[in-house]
Amino acid sequence: MKRQTGRLFYAGLSNMVIIVLGIGMLYPVVWLIMASFKEGNTIFSDPSLIPQSVTLQNYVRGWQGIGIVGFGTFFRNSFFICVLCVVFNAAFCSLTAYAFGRLKFAGRNLWFALMMLTLMLPGHVTTIPRYIIFRTFGWIDTYLPLVIPKLFATDAFFIFLLVQFVRSLPKDLDESALIDGCGKFGIYIRIIIPLTVPALITTVLFTFLWTWDDFFNQLLYLNSPPIYTVPMGLRLFIDSSGMSSWGSMFAMAVLSIVPCFVLFFSLQKYFVQGIATTGIKG
Repeated sequence: MKRQTGRLFYAGLSNMVIIVLGIGMLYPVVWLIMASFKEGNTIFSDPSLIPQSVTLQNYVRGWQGIGIVGFGTFFRNSFFICVLCVVFNAAFCSLTAYAFGRLKFAGRNLWFALMMLTLMLPGHVTTIPRYIIFRTFGWIDTYLPLVIPKLFATDAFFIFLLVQFVRSLPKDLDESALIDGCGKFGIYIRIIIPLTVPALITTVLFTFLWTWDDFFNQLLYLNSPPIYTVPMGLRLFIDSSGMSSWGSMFAMAVLSIVPCFVLFFSLQKYFVQGIATTGIKG
């Protein structure tokens, strides 16, 4: 009886801790949503979470954007970049993972080890060399520096994730396909791709989130407001002279997290399956 009581006590205590941590993590998001409905002059002066007077003007003014560029343009630019990055990453990272996980070629282990070493290399180390290369190509103030690297499977994390998943698949499937006359690329298209859907969904989800939230690279390569993305559009609401439009910025920030929430919760089942399966079978 005492042992059962102790288990119930620790279970209740752990649940309380989880609830408190969950509330603490969600509070900034809830505050952001509530602040987007407050009057601009009461956002920081009113300490209460519930706004005294609800207004939608922050969303109206925020969607109008800054100057002649509306915020809808920033959303369209971000979606355009994210779709290209997602498609290219899923296609070329999976193709590279298939080569490392299934094909035999000279120096495979060496190249895989070098690829894994790039995971330990801070991204800021390559910032200046990449900027010099892209400036030489004349790609500054275009989307090419953000999209073209995905064609070369430069995200080693996704390659490693997919390699672990590919290696967990039975090789008997490949041998059966070869007997039936299927080539290497046919095995990749007809067998590997359908069986690695959970890992591909994980790649798609992370690629979208990281590209959508990326501010540093977009700030580095994009200079013209008509091609700005959502993170850079939010930055335009902050004025160094002190005339910042906090209400509009909070309203657009709320809208900017909606695609991430929708994508994550719609793909949550596949995401968990991909991570769990890769971790168990890898």
